[in-house]
Amino acid sequence: MSKTTTEPTPPAGDEDLGAAGSQLSTAPEDTLNVPSLGVIGWARWFWRQLTSMRVALLLLLLLSLGAIPGSLIPQSGTDETKVADFRKNNPTLGDLYDKLGLFHVYSSVWFSAIYILLFVSLIGCIIPRTWQFVGQLRGRPPGAPKRLTRLPAYTTWRTETEPEQVREAALALLRKRRFRAHQVGDAVAAEKGYLREVGNLAFHIALIVMLIAFAWGQLFKMEGNKLIVEGDGFSNTLTQYDDFKSGSLFTQDDLDPFSFTLNDFQGTYEKTGPNRGTARTFQADVSYSVGAYGKDKKTIVKVNEPLEIGDSKVYLTAHGYAPVITVRDGKGKVVYHAAVPLLPLDSNITSSGVVKVMDGYRDAKGARQQLGFEAFFLPTYTPGNEVSSTFPALGNPVLNLAGYYGDLGVDSGVPQSVYQLDKTHLKEFKGAKGQQQRENLRPGETMKLPNGAGSITYESTEEWANFQVTRQPGSGWALAGALAAIFGLAASLFIQRRRVWVRAVKGDDGVTVVEMAGLGRSESAKVPEELGALAETLYDRAPGAPEPHEDSTDTPDPQVVPAERPEK
Repeated sequence: MSKTTTEPTPPAGDEDLGAAGSQLSTAPEDTLNVPSLGVIGWARWFWRQLTSMRVALLLLLLLSLGAIPGSLIPQSGTDETKVADFRKNNPTLGDLYDKLGLFHVYSSVWFSAIYILLFVSLIGCIIPRTWQFVGQLRGRPPGAPKRLTRLPAYTTWRTETEPEQVREAALALLRKRRFRAHQVGDAVAAEKGYLREVGNLAFHIALIVMLIAFAWGQLFKMEGNKLIVEGDGFSNTLTQYDDFKSGSLFTQDDLDPFSFTLNDFQGTYEKTGPNRGTARTFQADVSYSVGAYGKDKKTIVKVNEPLEIGDSKVYLTAHGYAPVITVRDGKGKVVYHAAVPLLPLDSNITSSGVVKVMDGYRDAKGARQQLGFEAFFLPTYTPGNEVSSTFPALGNPVLNLAGYYGDLGVDSGVPQSVYQLDKTHLKEFKGAKGQQQRENLRPGETMKLPNGAGSITYESTEEWANFQVTRQPGSGWALAGALAAIFGLAASLFIQRRRVWVRAVKGDDGVTVVEMAGLGRSESAKVPEELGALAETLYDRAPGAPEPHEDSTDTPDPQVVPAERPEK
């Protein structure tokens, strides 16, 4: 059942009211003549939304949230081994992460889309605001409103000084206080605080610089590590690195051509007190050359003082010990001789590692057996403490060895760590009582292997240092952008944009009436305070005149009072 309503006809002269009523009509949509935006209209609407500050802040928040998985989930460009282990231990979750691009967050489609949209949004915000600000700088402060009493801060007084003199004094005073001032009609208009908008624009431009620097650094970065024993060298090529990772646009041709040799590592430690064992000296003496025919130069690399060559920086990141091992077969022939780097386990450089001898010995049946040794090193051994070193320096070095024989698995084609021993096809060397043969050796001591397998000798101890070679393009621009963003944000928050007007006109009684008013972009107590200081100075130059019908010649200084709000 339908219900019909009759709308009253608007009376004559109420066309605007009738138009407003028609806009509020509840008539069906097909009876309303609503124009379509069209492709261009929708494009303009989308551009206005994209370049709004609200959307820019939202995209910045999404970018921050999107970067969280990149720090919590192993990334394929950073550590392929951890990614492979995660997929092996979590197959279902690994497939989901792979589809969402969470193993390569910073190069994923969704992260790149947020990044590009934020970049476009910031540019779209900055260009019109910059053009508008340039127009404000080229123009002049606007003239005084007709009723200055409507402004938030206002004061007035009467003076016998001529209006022209008052306006000239006001113009000189405001310019002296670094206002942009000029005379418009019977008033002086002034404005100050343009650095607020400069800081705002600088903040947004700095964000764009930081985004570009971040993208440039991620695309062209490189980082590699190399462990070097004293006396050994390194050449800056991909094959020389122990591990290497780089950005997607980095190529081998971008590597800086240089090489260096570790001559000596020097490390000293606190011997007493609560900081016992803390490093006092931690430095590497190296010789380096740049290019294929560069001359050797000597320098010292410290923890926070890297060697800089071109765009690359060589950092000293770690230190440890490499016992010199000699292995002989049953006939006394040397089948292995090398300094074996061991990895530290604690702050006292208790270290562990393995020794792998590919060409070991022949057993009774004539079969070739490979040798493997688990090594546990204590730089300072204390009797009764068989587990860990008591000091990081070489005070009483002891090398604990346990031997194995058989197949090391290095010929299977499966990569394996040089610091771990695959015991799948290995057997233990047994002692006289049937237990595993394990001995503590000091420098110069030898452990005899049973069954004619030969012997292993702990000759001496070398030291090694780990160097990290990095290249971070755009880091300087990122730092400059961060500093500019901080100063720009501080300027936009603490600098107040405000306007001041001074009007001086003749009253009906022939006495000059001076009016001063101030207006700020936001509510602030500084505007009335500043206006009061200006009015006090101007009052000294144009002192007050007695009020009509008053005999006293003493006139109080002007007081800045809040302006009365107009009634609604």
